[in-house]
Amino acid sequence: MIIIPAVDIKQGKCVRLLQGRMEDTTLYSDSPVAMAKKWEVKGAQLIHIVDLDGAFAKGVVNFDAIKQILGGINVPIQVGGGIRDLKTIQMYVDAGVSKVIIGSEAVYNPQLVKDACKQFPGKIVVGIDARNGMVATEGWSQTSKVRAVDLAKEFESCGVAAINFTDIHRDGMQTGPNIEETAALADAVNIPIVASGGVSTLQDIKNLLKIEKKGVTGVITGRAIYEGTLDLEEAIRISKS
Repeated sequence: MIIIPAVDIKQGKCVRLLQGRMEDTTLYSDSPVAMAKKWEVKGAQLIHIVDLDGAFAKGVVNFDAIKQILGGINVPIQVGGGIRDLKTIQMYVDAGVSKVIIGSEAVYNPQLVKDACKQFPGKIVVGIDARNGMVATEGWSQTSKVRAVDLAKEFESCGVAAINFTDIHRDGMQTGPNIEETAALADAVNIPIVASGGVSTLQDIKNLLKIEKKGVTGVITGRAIYEGTLDLEEAIRISKS
């Protein structure tokens, strides 16, 4: 199970939100590339980048900052936020992004995911963000009538590289990840699951490692590593041992 630090970008700066609310923003750095470099130095094998403005604008907003990250570090990155069409995916892949995350559009237009998997094999991740088991969209501002597990099953056989699963109620709250829901999703599909939301301590990492064999291949961590309640290097060491 790999530990994936998150760098969320708003107006070109590195921030964290509470439960996806743009008004609950904490600024951590004016330089997303410096933040990404910091996590690379501490041993990250993959960095999770979110274009927060893009998620709300339904299109790419912070491409310049993302290009700076690509030019400034040597580990792969995955990018999400505002990815709505094949042209945007192509732009990111051409720029050197390793994995592209389709979120809201996976609900509205599942065919896009299937087409993207064919065109960009091994590069497409589906982001499933759930509120009480139902998929949320539009930067988490809307809750759909689609169950998270049903959406995951929709992509069972089309070549999705992973599903990033976030429990919104846990996100940024540092209350521990939703182990039960994450395990249930991993049991329901044969797609690798990356857990997200609520991770705050090394114990949370240890708890997730207990469900690794179900197919939980990674965990995204944000606020905890910025606030210092989780030591990234130690988390990586535990995950490898």
